[in-house]
Amino acid sequence: MLDEHRSGRLTAWGNALIAGFVSPDDAAHRITDDDAVHRVTGLPGEPGPVGLTLALGRLRALGATGLRLALPVPGHPLGLSGPPEFNARALEAGEAVVASGAALGLVPEVHEAGPEGDVHVEVLWHCLPVRDAPPADVPSLGEAERELAEALREATEVLTRLDVAGSGPVAQAALEAYRARAESGREVLAPGYPPRAVRVLELAQRVGALIAIAYEPGDGAGREHGGAVSASEMAARSQALRPVERTARRAQVAAYNAMVEERERRR
Repeated sequence: MLDEHRSGRLTAWGNALIAGFVSPDDAAHRITDDDAVHRVTGLPGEPGPVGLTLALGRLRALGATGLRLALPVPGHPLGLSGPPEFNARALEAGEAVVASGAALGLVPEVHEAGPEGDVHVEVLWHCLPVRDAPPADVPSLGEAERELAEALREATEVLTRLDVAGSGPVAQAALEAYRARAESGREVLAPGYPPRAVRVLELAQRVGALIAIAYEPGDGAGREHGGAVSASEMAARSQALRPVERTARRAQVAAYNAMVEERERRR
């Protein structure tokens, strides 16, 4: 959870485009980010893969009124509404985007090639039919913020008690690297999102960073990242982190979907 999901970027900048806050080229550039190229295949009316700019325009022409993020994991189809074929692809990828109003969804397939340090990344988005129904288990922005704050407190208490709070120098270095990236000037969300959504997403990403650090095994000395070294300690750590990890994912989805939710409430 340290890195931003590609589906999150597509959701945020696609929503900004649909709402008229950014141009198609700017949205496509922001979505692609450091990847070499993004293409979309399976779009109705298109015989083959097309670029993001054309694809976003096609989605609008097909009736898309907004994009929603899904971050499913086994046992938790967060943000999905079916059918089974789309849900299975999204679950395999761990992420997806659902286009409201168009009954279509997009699932990324990532291809990497090249030596370490010079990896060439191409992303192919598969466009598939989706069920026009409320997405699974997505909270409101207010609910997500309250749940996240409570889960963070509970997890911190439990991890501290287990001595897996990530207080060693390696954990601190990892957290500082996350903070530096967060403060490097990148936009957390695209233009048009409410400030509360930005705040919730920043907190959810910070919680995700802490979770990732707490799951690290350490340097072999047993206590670098908090050091759960026995099977029982590892099980206790996973049990403590699982609910807060779920809450952080729900909060991320609520933040990315906030622009669409707010627009629909005003109708």
